[in-house]
Amino acid sequence: MPFVCNFPFFSIVLSMFCGIVSSVLSGKNAKKLSIGLLCVNLCLSASVLAYTLSSGESYVYMMGHFPAPWGNEIRAGVLEGVLASFFCVIMLLALVGGLRHIAQEIESGKQNLYFIMVDLLLASLLALIYTNDLFTAYVFVEINTIAACGMIMIRQTGRSYVAAARYMVMSLLGSGLFLISLSTLYGLTGQLLMTPAQGAVAALRASGQYMEPLTVTIALMTVGLAIKSGLYPFHSWMPETYGYSTASSSAILSSLVSKGYIILLIKIYYRVLGSESIMHGKIVNLLFVFGLAGMIMGSISAIRESDIRRMIAFSSVAQIGYIYMGLGLGTEAGVIASLFHILSHAASKGLLFISATGLSDVSGGSKRFKDLRGAGYRNPMAAAGFTVGAMSMVGLPLFAGFISKLLFATAGVQDPTKMLPTLICLAVSTVLNTVYFLRTVLTIFTPVDADAASKAKARQITRGFSLKLSVLCFIVLNLVLGLFSDPIVEALQSGLHMFS
Repeated sequence: MPFVCNFPFFSIVLSMFCGIVSSVLSGKNAKKLSIGLLCVNLCLSASVLAYTLSSGESYVYMMGHFPAPWGNEIRAGVLEGVLASFFCVIMLLALVGGLRHIAQEIESGKQNLYFIMVDLLLASLLALIYTNDLFTAYVFVEINTIAACGMIMIRQTGRSYVAAARYMVMSLLGSGLFLISLSTLYGLTGQLLMTPAQGAVAALRASGQYMEPLTVTIALMTVGLAIKSGLYPFHSWMPETYGYSTASSSAILSSLVSKGYIILLIKIYYRVLGSESIMHGKIVNLLFVFGLAGMIMGSISAIRESDIRRMIAFSSVAQIGYIYMGLGLGTEAGVIASLFHILSHAASKGLLFISATGLSDVSGGSKRFKDLRGAGYRNPMAAAGFTVGAMSMVGLPLFAGFISKLLFATAGVQDPTKMLPTLICLAVSTVLNTVYFLRTVLTIFTPVDADAASKAKARQITRGFSLKLSVLCFIVLNLVLGLFSDPIVEALQSGLHMFS
């Protein structure tokens, strides 16, 4: 086995090790270690992607070289390589964009704790992408939950405590349902590794045994992960969580954490339960309905908001609905559209949160629209970033969101029974997206009188180079996804075939 095949294992263990080391470092050194870790893991993930693209097949890495059912496995292919590389890029840009706010909003003696959470969150996301073991997936789901909760409450304000409590309650509910489903599945199959479990599930279906417990297991597993990823109507924790965290935390949580649970759900559907039986079953119809509801209701809630961060958070509810709608189509094209939207939404949402923070900085720290008037002139780079992110979310050509909506529409047309609701909800959601994002863009470019501008400028936080660099890189990433989508979509298709 080539040495590069060890890289997924190295990236997970290295992330956990850096989390431990950060506990004895100062905040400044822990920051350097986390940024260095992300750069190293990006190189490792890119190497895995290059290797699987060149070999044309996935591979399994047995930790300790113990075979099933005793061993623990990592499985890597093109899809895993794309997702791991992209997640490292997004987390790196989000962290860099919010560095100044981390220094100002978190006590100096506790800043290393924040970077411990970042390292553990990265380890959990990489593990969810690579693992081929169900119980390992559950362990890292819990690590992900605890790390995310720590990133929310570390600001130590009343709002952040409330947001963390809401997030913890909903996440633990989802985790409990997921654990019950895993226990039931293990009782039915006697397997925890995904590949042997898939064979056992196929044998149960062929014999017709235990179909009712298996159906309940699938339902609990789906509902548990849907709660954790924020599918409507399980989204009540999202506005508080994304609205009152630090800039980096909001960007990371909205762009990556929810997507990690969706990727795990797709993995279970394909590698454990069998894509054919799931995609032709009734569960995808429920995902389709709730996805459509999330697309509309999330956008309506966003229109009602007067706080820019909460508006972006409700927009995430709508975008999660897009992803589940694609899964609910029950076709390969729908899954490909959902996977691409995971990438495009992560790139756009991270850009929106970082840019919104830059606009708030030059508006006396306020996040309300009435105070953001003219912010585009006071911080042109943040305004440009927000405009690009908004255009991507609306679905204008040249940007990542346009490709997502095109893929969803193309996938919807392939199913005559779901074509009409898909196209109607895509159109309605796009109009609603335009309403609240256009309102925000017009607000930040509305001129204000000289006195108001001088007062806002006097209260502003120093903008710094890191935010500008992050916004610029996010803009480039959106353009790359929008202009060079064909090879990315082909890689996702190839990876999905290896995935199953």
